[in-house]
Amino acid sequence: MTGHPVQVWWARLGDARPGLRALLDPVERGRYESTVDPAGRGRFLVGCALGRLVLGDLLGLPPEDVPLRRVCPRCGGPHGKVHLALPPEHPPGTRPGTRPDTRQGPHPSPLPVYDFSVTHSGALVGVAVCRDGEVGLDVEECLDDGDGQVDDDGGFDVDSAARVALSDAELAALYARPATERRRAFLRTWTRKEAVLKALGVGLGAPLRELEVSEPERPPAVLAWPDRLAGRSHMSMADLLVDGVHPAAVAVAVPVAGATAGERRAAGRGEVRGEARGEVRGEVRGDGALRVAVHDGSEMLTAYDP
Repeated sequence: MTGHPVQVWWARLGDARPGLRALLDPVERGRYESTVDPAGRGRFLVGCALGRLVLGDLLGLPPEDVPLRRVCPRCGGPHGKVHLALPPEHPPGTRPGTRPDTRQGPHPSPLPVYDFSVTHSGALVGVAVCRDGEVGLDVEECLDDGDGQVDDDGGFDVDSAARVALSDAELAALYARPATERRRAFLRTWTRKEAVLKALGVGLGAPLRELEVSEPERPPAVLAWPDRLAGRSHMSMADLLVDGVHPAAVAVAVPVAGATAGERRAAGRGEVRGEARGEVRGEVRGDGALRVAVHDGSEMLTAYDP
């Protein structure tokens, strides 16, 4: 089994620079300009620019011409998971701006159909891309202050977050650990859950306590689903570690009608360890569920010259 291929790029808040604004479309530019917090504005710019550069390179399009759509499924606002948005006259598999050529069939210039996911936490920004599946990526900056508090831009502590996010079994397992181990164990569990929900496109509106994943030391897998999500997809997962410190996870959902719980669990096992700034290049493998390639997104952003 070769595993589902996924590519992940990591960049930093410090990669933000004025020249990257040339890549933003009007909707992105409006959101960028309306973001008051400088760090939030920088993370948004880096995520948008990196996503466009990655997709443009994969699709053979200028990055500013990559058609993206941001529409929240709940409120219709310009946020939520971003999707490629080929215009109606060019269904998936055709290049924007081309005309049908009857000599070559209805779609003469096929474009691969990619899904992608953007994540950011503190100074970290990541983009994951895959084909033939829906991908979700999450990272959590982990600054160890030794007192059990998660010292990041979200300002939450482990105890408060765990009561909201973990099932009864996960909570019991967390508090069976020494206090010094709880933060990292929680963040590993949290990133797995976030990646799964991003892959499914449902976000944190799903009942987190009903979504149960395997213990942090075990290969990542979904053990229990909320009723409204059960049976929707085969889910494959992999763990990553950015800079040897910050936990991250990537998940790929492939819709399968009538999948059983056993089939879903069997599809979701794998682990990958990777660094963020190019220390890991090319292809690295889990145990068959996902095949993850880690790239230096900072390098890609630096190379961009508008």
